Amino acid sequence: MRVMACLYEKDLDFELVPFNFSTGEHKREPFVSLNPFGQVPAFEDGDLKLYESRAITRYIAQEYINRGTDLVFKEPKMQAVESVWAEVEGNCFDPAALILSWEMSVKPRLLGQEMDQAAVDENEGKLVQVLDVYEKRLTKSKYLGGDLYTLADLHHLPTAEYGHEC
Repeated sequence: MRVMACLYEKDLDFELVPFNFSTGEHKREPFVSLNPFGQVPAFEDGDLKLYESRAITRYIAQEYINRGTDLVFKEPKMQAVESVWAEVEGNCFDPAALILSWEMSVKPRLLGQEMDQAAVDENEGKLVQVLDVYEKRLTKSKYLGGDLYTLADLHHLPTAEYGHEC
């Protein structure tokens, strides 16, 4: 979802190649030549092959900097600030939010399993701390990375969408 959101923001044409998870197609060639971990996403742009959604979006935003929405700053100081908030998303927000989505939505609704209340309580506390920091940050700037909608903000979209279902 992160990569697709970035491609749409940059107004780029792309080809989405479907495969069958249930048969393990993602764990075999030709897919593992794109992502050796056999996971989604896998990305090709000419002779460049990438995996890991945040690396892919960073490449797209920089390679196509003059297309669509500006998702990265051109000034080094602002790039550094945006990078801090992108790291916060990946290391603080995403882990807690993903566990909450798994426990509160996927397990009970899709798998018919009982959620682990201790995991929910622990990660709600972690997420509240992160959101408190975000709230302070957003009193000083329009977006997390500054006054420009950047990858630091875009990277939140998939997990926030999953969490919306909780």
